[in-house]
Amino acid sequence: MLTRLTRPRTLALCALPVLALFVTAAFAPLPFTLAQPGTTANVLGNDQGKPVITIKGAPTLPTDGKLLMTTIIATGPTADVRVGDVVDSWFRTDRAVMPRDSVYPTGGSEKEIEQHNLQDMEKSQNVAVEAALDYLGKDPGSVDVTLHLADVGGPSAGLFFSLGIIDKLAGDGSGGGLTGGRTVAGTGTIEADGAVGAVGGVSLKTQAARRDGATVFLVPKAECKQAEAERPEGLRLIPVTTLKSAVSSLKALERGSKVPSC
Repeated sequence: MLTRLTRPRTLALCALPVLALFVTAAFAPLPFTLAQPGTTANVLGNDQGKPVITIKGAPTLPTDGKLLMTTIIATGPTADVRVGDVVDSWFRTDRAVMPRDSVYPTGGSEKEIEQHNLQDMEKSQNVAVEAALDYLGKDPGSVDVTLHLADVGGPSAGLFFSLGIIDKLAGDGSGGGLTGGRTVAGTGTIEADGAVGAVGGVSLKTQAARRDGATVFLVPKAECKQAEAERPEGLRLIPVTTLKSAVSSLKALERGSKVPSC
């Protein structure tokens, strides 16, 4: 025998599967990573009691100011991220929701991913040395550069390693330093030919930079829009595409000349 349902009851019964779907989604882990501003490190200074940049085989110059490489802190590759976490982060400027595979593209266990990130950092350091010495026209066989930065993985510090090496070996080329005494922060990968590449979490890195006293931020040109979206007050954004353009911009900034902007 068929029974005709009244409209309110029909709607209530239809809503049950939808409600069940929302309840399931609320408690099911999602393929996202939550990130926030991380630490910064002055590549011209020390890390855990050791110089970040050590140079042998060539005279070095005293440096002033700071060159801060920036990081983000992200939830682990196996962390459960749920709807409530995502919604909360969307309404906060100091949090970001990122696809998990954009932060941890290699998959694998946490230990494997950590090892991969450390290998990326080591490769980035080697390339940064190569790019800096090539920019300066120095023979790698005559100059020994050692880079030390603990507990940081990935390739996004490449540009600032190169800038730190250049500052220590040549400064601005006129007897001064590249920073002009400022606290300059930024991010970007580096290729052996000096090309600067994009990275993730730029809007969070600008916040870390300003928090730690930076007034200038070098950003890969392709990520100007992301950097501008959450730019902290008092932080000047300078787009860069190559190591040469980064050095030129810092020199122009010190001279009071025109500098590119996002």
